[in-house]
Amino acid sequence: MRYVHLLSLSTWFSSFLLCFGLAACGREALRPIQGLNRFLLQSASSRREPALGRRWLASLSNEKGREKIELIDLRSRRPVPLPGLNRPDAQPISVSVSANGERLALVRQRDDQTELLLYRRSLGSVQRLELSAKGIPRQVSLDGPGRILAVQVSRDGRWDVDLIRLSI
Repeated sequence: MRYVHLLSLSTWFSSFLLCFGLAACGREALRPIQGLNRFLLQSASSRREPALGRRWLASLSNEKGREKIELIDLRSRRPVPLPGLNRPDAQPISVSVSANGERLALVRQRDDQTELLLYRRSLGSVQRLELSAKGIPRQVSLDGPGRILAVQVSRDGRWDVDLIRLSI
């Protein structure tokens, strides 16, 4: 009986070492995409809150001490104009982009108010979104088609996530 137990333990240990060895051999160091990362480093002094939407990168970039929302077309490696979005009296907090780059969801601070917004690029319009239950939005995430928005919300000292279906 004891022999069977030791045999299964040694088989398990051998399997563990084999799996660990294969996992260690298969590891590669992750490397940034060279040309694109060089461009990103040159275009802003810092970036945070990256969000990918197929061929689009949305982020909060810091340029000359001021943060703004920036959308980059990854194919052309060029920033895309966002008229009416970046206001000098607002501080962006979080951003997300739909897969086709048409919609950007964002949270920003303006006049001591935290706002949840939806920006439509083709219209150049900003729409304020109201939460059904009062709270302070913090982070946003759009689904690929840009039809469902997940919002992290602070309510009564705890964090909630609201899922919001957006109109087309």
